[in-house]
Amino acid sequence: MKPRISMITLGVRDMAAAVKFYEQGLGFPRMESPPEVAFFTLNGTWLGLYGREALAEDATVPAAGEGFEAFALAHNVPSEAEVDEVMVQAVAAGATLVKKPQKVFWGGYSGYFKDPDGHLWEVAHNPFFWVGPADSDA
Repeated sequence: MKPRISMITLGVRDMAAAVKFYEQGLGFPRMESPPEVAFFTLNGTWLGLYGREALAEDATVPAAGEGFEAFALAHNVPSEAEVDEVMVQAVAAGATLVKKPQKVFWGGYSGYFKDPDGHLWEVAHNPFFWVGPADSDA
């Protein structure tokens, strides 16, 4: 595995206000996306904004209280098989499986785990865009 953070997804309570803050307030370049999600290109990674309740539902954790801190770190990989491999590796290293890797509604394949401190990670294969240092040691 070549470790990297592919995308940081923040669960937000008010999508319009959050988009305005990042796009207009900070000048982050926004990518085209459906209205329920916003993506910003960050020089080798992305920032995603998604409704807090919807992000929690996707990870199958409660939106409030223990288990969800309004964001999920994502590690995108080039294949479904690698999603499975990374999940096995994470659990073997002490992570807690939250959502077994599976086909997901947006057309990809992903699963979730919590690291030993409870931080939520998604490991995903997105067949619609893969930009990463797959062929380099970067």
